[in-house]
Amino acid sequence: MNSSRVAVVTGASAGIGEATAFRLAEEGFHVILGARRKERIEKLAAECGGEAIALDVRDPRSIESFCEGIEECGVLVNNAGVALGLDPLTEIDDEHVTTMFETNVLGLIRMTRAMLPKLESSGNGHIVNVGSISGYEVYPGGGGYTASKHALRAITKTLRIELLGKPIRVTEVMPGAVKTEFSLVRFSGDEDAADKPYRGIVPLAAADVADCIVWAVTRPPHVNIDEMVVRPRAQASATLFARDDQ
Repeated sequence: MNSSRVAVVTGASAGIGEATAFRLAEEGFHVILGARRKERIEKLAAECGGEAIALDVRDPRSIESFCEGIEECGVLVNNAGVALGLDPLTEIDDEHVTTMFETNVLGLIRMTRAMLPKLESSGNGHIVNVGSISGYEVYPGGGGYTASKHALRAITKTLRIELLGKPIRVTEVMPGAVKTEFSLVRFSGDEDAADKPYRGIVPLAAADVADCIVWAVTRPPHVNIDEMVVRPRAQASATLFARDDQ
């Protein structure tokens, strides 16, 4: 198998990760799906012709075991991420912040570090970090999450410099309002709260972001898409929307 046509997607059990795994498979990649919900990714892997390996990016031992099971890889999509709560800084839950940083920042660093030798040896490696417009904007109640995504953005830009001259491309895709179960997790299963940000607009779907990721990955090897911002037409910033009358 051509190692550059092997793609690893983290957080692949739902949302953007799931959609990206399927789109990469459609483009002829052998996709390795990583996520904590092993039964879920096994089902998805069977559907897209890929491979499922349990992965918790917050656990260094899980990352080590995951990466040891992969012989070769050309594309790493660091998609695993989480947002928890929408409390102001004076009320923010320390455990929420810790979980967001362990997932969104440390998990990404550890996965990237572990996979870099395989990406380089492929001769045409590509790291895609799924960030957010929260990586360069802030909003009330987003202190912990926006801080983690600002960190992700800094890591991505640093990688771009540090890997200059190596056969590895680095891309950050930064979505705006995407309606997935991500919001439901953020609000601890409260469906009304989870749905509120998307009322009165047509949000992005996971497949829209997956299309952007796959487009970047399938450019010619000499073309690096450094960063891409994608938002719904009805969204101009993290807090500014043109909503239909409620």
